[in-house]
Amino acid sequence: MSERFEVIVIGGGLAGACAAALLARHAGIDPARVALLAAQLPAPAVDGAPPDLRVAALSRASERVLGAAGAWQRLDTQRLCAYERMRVWHESAAVDGAGSLCFDAADLGEPNLGHIAEMNALQRACIESFCDSGGVVREAAVDALEFDQDAARLRSGADLFEARLVVGADGGQSLVRESAGLPVRTRDYHQRAIVATVATAKPHAHTAWQRFLHTGPLALLPLYDGCSSIVWSLDESAARANLECDTLEFEQRLSSACAYALGEVRLASERASFPLRSMAADSYVAPRCALIGDAAHVIHPLAGQGANLGLLDAAALCEAVAAAPSLREDAGALRLLRRYEQQRRTHNLTMDAAMQVFQKGFAAARGPAAWLVNQGFAMVDRSGPLKRAFARQALGITGELPPLALASFGQ
Repeated sequence: MSERFEVIVIGGGLAGACAAALLARHAGIDPARVALLAAQLPAPAVDGAPPDLRVAALSRASERVLGAAGAWQRLDTQRLCAYERMRVWHESAAVDGAGSLCFDAADLGEPNLGHIAEMNALQRACIESFCDSGGVVREAAVDALEFDQDAARLRSGADLFEARLVVGADGGQSLVRESAGLPVRTRDYHQRAIVATVATAKPHAHTAWQRFLHTGPLALLPLYDGCSSIVWSLDESAARANLECDTLEFEQRLSSACAYALGEVRLASERASFPLRSMAADSYVAPRCALIGDAAHVIHPLAGQGANLGLLDAAALCEAVAAAPSLREDAGALRLLRRYEQQRRTHNLTMDAAMQVFQKGFAAARGPAAWLVNQGFAMVDRSGPLKRAFARQALGITGELPPLALASFGQ
């Protein structure tokens, strides 16, 4: 079978699914001319299922992008958890002491700083919106992909596909990126992030908690059912030890690592982990090809910005493609795709650099350096304008944002 499309999005993760829904709704393309190819689609929802291990801390800008994609409106609001505060502190300071920093949505006149949402639910909502718009979904793995001057051509089993533009949303080991010959720069942190769902003796108080330890940052994100999702970054040997120890030992280590900020911690799920590295493609685009999300950039998860950056990529790419008729180009023209790259690459590189500073500077600080970190946190906490500026950054409403991230679409 051979099929032709204007745009094919490869990868059914959050960035790819959202990009497909946005392109079908806002790019001025017949939705039937947009296809989403995914090797594996998210599993159907199960009533009463426990929270997913994979969650995302969504900024206000991301909520608006998902609203534009027709996905936010489809989420089960009972399984979302708004977080109203963020509390950050270094291991050398007390959680509620002078060296801790707390951002509160009330300081900005906002109801919250964002929402914690389950990744599978977000993917399903985007794909459902895409299908309802008339887009085409194929559960298929790509075996081969090539680009020429007029089109991109790919093969999946016995099926052949052709498109003016292929969007690579197929993750850090992107086949699309490799096929387009786009090189990358990588940095291995020699760490792993442990993720799990935990129950705590004290309520999470709709607060996102983050403690900077010399072994790596530890975050506790509030969930809808009163539990919390942990992301604990550790050197590889320490991560292995915490993955292999028994449940009671792990709970004791975790309770101590978060300084009993929420009291005793108990595991409510299995433990999982993934390696930590930074990756940036030298270019996001080539003729007939554009990369978004983890196919273009991977950053340290300490601030939970990976999903937000991918959603902003999807919005910016959609707006670039929508400009094709006015520029008398088709969706895969390099001149058009450069507009997308110019908007997003600088922003993503800046965020990656900031995460490196946090990871190397704050987490590793000891002795006098830790004192300086605590003094800096205390200064920001005392300064109203500076604190509000940081809070607005956390809310995701500063800097150059795609128009689709600025307007509400019936959330």
